Amino acid sequence: MDISVIVPLYNEDESIGELTSWIESVMTINNFTYEVIMIDDGSKDKSWEVIEKLSSSNSSIKGIKFRRNYGKSAALNVGFEAAQGDVIITMDADMQDSPDEIPELFRMIKDDGFDLVSGWKKKRHDPIMKTIPSKFFNYTTRKMSGIKLHDFNCGLKAYRKTLVKSIEVYGEMHRYIPVIAKWAGFDKIGEKSVVHRERKYGFTKFGLERFINGYLDLLSISFVSKFGKRPMHFFGTLGTIVFFIGLISTAWLGFEKLYAVYKGVRAPLITTSPYFYIAIAAMIIGTMLFLTGFLAELIGRSSPTRNTYLIEKRIGTN
Repeated sequence: MDISVIVPLYNEDESIGELTSWIESVMTINNFTYEVIMIDDGSKDKSWEVIEKLSSSNSSIKGIKFRRNYGKSAALNVGFEAAQGDVIITMDADMQDSPDEIPELFRMIKDDGFDLVSGWKKKRHDPIMKTIPSKFFNYTTRKMSGIKLHDFNCGLKAYRKTLVKSIEVYGEMHRYIPVIAKWAGFDKIGEKSVVHRERKYGFTKFGLERFINGYLDLLSISFVSKFGKRPMHFFGTLGTIVFFIGLISTAWLGFEKLYAVYKGVRAPLITTSPYFYIAIAAMIIGTMLFLTGFLAELIGRSSPTRNTYLIEKRIGTN
């Protein structure tokens, strides 16, 4: 199979019929073998009924329905697991991504050798309260990751099959799939300017809180990518440094006291000095950090690594 198109959706019953017809037209014109996997992320409208109807008339349209809303990352992760195409295309269900971009995205993966191609909504049809934070978010992500993309959060992306089968997307990490891919060894990452259409149906499901969550996720993924397999290297090193700072400080206070006694000079009790309590606190914190690293190593070696999502229904997927 040439292409798997993964479409995460939440309450998009008005748009998915038109979107699948457009995708089908593009695939037929270009003679692609394909599947469309619609991931219903716990919709409360008639989205699943529409998917069932579409699937009954076109076997290339498949569906997975979550029992509740897990978020876009969960939907993409499950879609990646189910996808069978050589190239995986992801797009949003709100008709703002154009299926006409699919042939060029496919070519860039198959012929140009990219592992991942991210869309760049160069001209956006979004309010200024969304575009300005997005630009700042993309700038800081570029600086922290070293990946030169203009739009990390664009839903329209193309992936090599081996990439999506090698990574896990969880939490709100869908914004950082290029970062996850790079740290997994897939560093051939490209970008394509894509058309961003005005929303035709419904309204956006994301609020401004996604930018706060986005930066927290960036810090999280940066830490996990560097120390996820070796937490003792981080906590153990930090704990050892803090512990020895406290130990040396305590020893110095003791040495000063002994020296004063040796000289016959009356010196105040060590416990009256605030530095004594700071030094003791540093030793305790250092010990706790070291133990945190030790426990993290034990947990990391014994815990399962996969997330489990409650899937209520499936159409055409294993």
